[in-house]
Amino acid sequence: MKDDTSPDWENAALLTIDVQKSFALPGACAEIPGTWEVIPQIQQLLQAFRQSGKPIIHVVRIYLPDGSNVDLCRRQDIKNGKKVAITGTDGVELVNELKPSPQIILDVNELISGAFQLMNHHEWIMYKPRWGAFYKTSIEKHLLKYSLNTLVVCGCNFPNCPRTTIYEASERDFRVVFIPNATSQVYERGLQELRNIGVNLVNVEECIALVTQTVKTSGKSFH
Repeated sequence: MKDDTSPDWENAALLTIDVQKSFALPGACAEIPGTWEVIPQIQQLLQAFRQSGKPIIHVVRIYLPDGSNVDLCRRQDIKNGKKVAITGTDGVELVNELKPSPQIILDVNELISGAFQLMNHHEWIMYKPRWGAFYKTSIEKHLLKYSLNTLVVCGCNFPNCPRTTIYEASERDFRVVFIPNATSQVYERGLQELRNIGVNLVNVEECIALVTQTVKTSGKSFH
């Protein structure tokens, strides 16, 4: 580590944000343009982290049909019947391309209670009730349990949930890596603002090389 914000790849976790069917699938009810197109890059990151034995957390939104846990700006739409990431629907699920097995489905009751759902070796799903992954969740405690100090962030809709998560992580003194070419709706001014707060901007290929090289040189994995 060169300074206070450089990534510590030995102690890094990958976060995918909101890559769910409601937001990612072409033609979905709340499709975010560009999300489907970055899924192959997210898959590459997941493969590298899995092979390296490094932790992965898939962060998701789950909406109750009565709108009681929904952001104010979306609550009325959900109460009016819009099926966005609704419990009991296929739209709430992660896209199959991100899962270690397509048979895995979200345990929505466990997730809404605040628990982390184990999917694979050191790979979990967690629920966030608002934009950022740290708001009223136990992700910070979870990361510190495994001595993780660096977060690698990618996923759906940079202006909202990835961006908020990055700022929340930064203000808790986590080192942050953002992967623009594995995230939808990225724009240049936002990237410059991330640079200004010490976020490391790395593309998929660079990230994979750094993760792989760290395991080769340090021998550390979380298997």
